[in-house]
Amino acid sequence: MEQAVIAIGSNLGDRLEMVRKAGEFLGQISMRKPVQSSIWESEPVGGAKYTFYNAAALITTDLHPLALLHKLKDFEMACGRKKEYTRWSPRILDLDIITYGNLVIEMDNLIIPHPEYKKRLFVLYPLEEICPAWVDHSTGESLDVIIKNAPDIEMKKTELEW
Repeated sequence: MEQAVIAIGSNLGDRLEMVRKAGEFLGQISMRKPVQSSIWESEPVGGAKYTFYNAAALITTDLHPLALLHKLKDFEMACGRKKEYTRWSPRILDLDIITYGNLVIEMDNLIIPHPEYKKRLFVLYPLEEICPAWVDHSTGESLDVIIKNAPDIEMKKTELEW
């Protein structure tokens, strides 16, 4: 069994409902009750036009990282996400594996830790809530250092619940 951090984002449709559905799904595939961050609202990045709800969950899984990735992508599609999408485009649901145990993976279709998490406060703040002592095993950097060096974006913690 390994612990994995999954980042959740939604900026189309009923964003709160999508975060809640993702939470239920992650609870079903986790071997223990997931640890959930707060729900954060963040400005759109890149070409996205609508604000996001973001969160993260720490799950316990016996799925191989690639099998976990496929389950996450299948769930996104079941929720209405289009298979082909433009980078930074609006999305009904986005689930990303940020960490998987202490593994560092570099494959064509899977990189862990997630290759862009250091640039995303909307991933880093929820990660900090659920794993405050986490260290990037590919670089040895602490979460405090990574957050300090991340590009600033407008974000706020909401009072919403999963």
